[in-house]
Amino acid sequence: MNKINYNLEMEKVLKKINKEEKPRLLLHSCCGPCSSAILERISDYFDLDIFYYNPNIDSKDEFYRRSDEQIKLVEDLELDDKIDVKVIKYKHEEFLSYIKGFEKYEEGGARCFRCYRQRLEKTARYAKENNYDYFTTTLSISPHKDSQFLNRLGKFLAEKYKVNYLFSDFKKKNGFKRSVELTDKFNMYRQSYCGCEFSRGED
Repeated sequence: MNKINYNLEMEKVLKKINKEEKPRLLLHSCCGPCSSAILERISDYFDLDIFYYNPNIDSKDEFYRRSDEQIKLVEDLELDDKIDVKVIKYKHEEFLSYIKGFEKYEEGGARCFRCYRQRLEKTARYAKENNYDYFTTTLSISPHKDSQFLNRLGKFLAEKYKVNYLFSDFKKKNGFKRSVELTDKFNMYRQSYCGCEFSRGED
């Protein structure tokens, strides 16, 4: 199967946007560091809000430590337009129920794909119910995440919920490198594992 250049697909969309009439976009964010370079890159094109829904994170302390960093980042970036960070209540049991039977799959495999599906589906549903024009996720900025799968999943959910998915591969154009630079600049907490107890065990 030929790989699609999803960064190019995103750039085609951005070129068509009238910045005087910005479409609304709901950005699912896994954490502040991963969102940093993405916000810097696309915030001029969208009326953007952040959807912090990450039930995969293995403890309440870790969950809120990351959400606090997300909120602080938005303030530190001092972007022109206000961004609302929607922190969805921590319910780790939702994740454990959703991936039941997949616990022993290796990192980057079927368990992770279930996790992506859970988080993106909730984002798509919220985007539809709250009249956003687009939704997307920060997950593709990670060198460890499969952007081809993420974008196919986004397309499937876009068709299911009748809301546009912003195709993207945010690691392109040095996106991940820039996120590390911004993390250092703002002295942010950057976690050493994806979030769930299973990924922690595989470090």
